[in-house]
Amino acid sequence: MLETRTELLRKMAVFGGLNPKALQIILDNASELALASGDYFFHEGDPADSLFVIEAGTVLIQRYWNGEPIILGRLVHGDCFGEMSLIDFQGRSASVVAESHCQAIEIPAKTLRTLYQHDLEQYAMIMMNLGREVSRRLRAADECLFRLQQDPTLPVEAPLIP
Repeated sequence: MLETRTELLRKMAVFGGLNPKALQIILDNASELALASGDYFFHEGDPADSLFVIEAGTVLIQRYWNGEPIILGRLVHGDCFGEMSLIDFQGRSASVVAESHCQAIEIPAKTLRTLYQHDLEQYAMIMMNLGREVSRRLRAADECLFRLQQDPTLPVEAPLIP
């Protein structure tokens, strides 16, 4: 049985602690995307104003070096990406491409503004959760950098984005 979108969000750390009304506000203001394998959600440097939740499929997070893609991580059902844009209002820091057919929920920044207007406590909760997610990913990136500094010839086993 396929889980509902509300159940999917409820299981995710980014949406942890949010009440049903807050989740409904988020989903009422979200849109559904379907991308074929090889299609891009966005490219590095693109303007950014939304977060994506993967409902089905896998995506690759990548940056380009000398014209070649470098894979930073692979995300699957129940993962999210694009959260940095909801915190720092900068362009996309990496490209995200569908590795397989993907279905995703796009949650625009305006949704958080709507949540802010309706329930400041729930808004604060999701912003703290987003900060924790970014911090978790930064720690993983720090660990990879540390390993590379110790011995640049060692393969880095853990992706920057688990």
